[in-house]
Amino acid sequence: MRFFAFLCALLLQALAAPVAAQVLSESWVVEEWDEASGRWVEVPGSERFVAHTPAASPSAAEVPSLPGAARFGPFAIAPGGSRAVLNGLTDSASPAHFAALLRAFPGVTTLELRDCPGTADDSANLRLGRMIRAAGIATHVPRGGSVRSGAVELFLAGATRRIDDGAEFAVHAWLDSSGHEASEYAADHPVHNLYLAYYREMGMSAAEAQRFYAMTNAAPFDNARWLGASEMRRWVAADAGAPAAANDNPHIAYLDLAAALP
Repeated sequence: MRFFAFLCALLLQALAAPVAAQVLSESWVVEEWDEASGRWVEVPGSERFVAHTPAASPSAAEVPSLPGAARFGPFAIAPGGSRAVLNGLTDSASPAHFAALLRAFPGVTTLELRDCPGTADDSANLRLGRMIRAAGIATHVPRGGSVRSGAVELFLAGATRRIDDGAEFAVHAWLDSSGHEASEYAADHPVHNLYLAYYREMGMSAAEAQRFYAMTNAAPFDNARWLGASEMRRWVAADAGAPAAANDNPHIAYLDLAAALP
């Protein structure tokens, strides 16, 4: 009985504590199902974007604006209704925005990427890319267009892909919620397959997916690698939406995935 009274006293003391002294915290983990390993895998980092472009890059302001266009989150519809434009950061609501766009404008055949810094939700961004591919929509980066970080996955989703001279791309390694980059994970860790599987779905062979993934992770999270139009074309057959030929790999340094990851 005395033990019960002691517990009651502790409970009353806790309830009497000022609200300011009661600290509550919560954390969120985003996971994707990995078919290869048959397990849920945490998506490394919910945000993946590059906010600024190099000073020497063509300006996205060179691309005409769309005053009065119908808008769905970061998407807008160009006159005629067959061309959608992505301008801005994608987030958790972007798949729903894109689905609403397709319901309202089922004749969309092309997604133009203008000033696209990346994503605030990597998991939603990959779902959005799969929606673009499933709809058979082409992707196009015009002169002055800037496609960075997570937005590169959306460009790769195009059923066909076109890059105009004067476009730019930025890639870098992902960072998990604990501050670890891809190179700090074992080569056979299931987290890598989340991206490798996506690249294969977008038309790359297993070897091409590994080379592209390793190239992106060779650039530190906080120091993106910038690719011009011709350099990016060598990574993907941008005019056909098919993987690049084996003898058409870019002449830039990239890491072998097996060697890069412990």
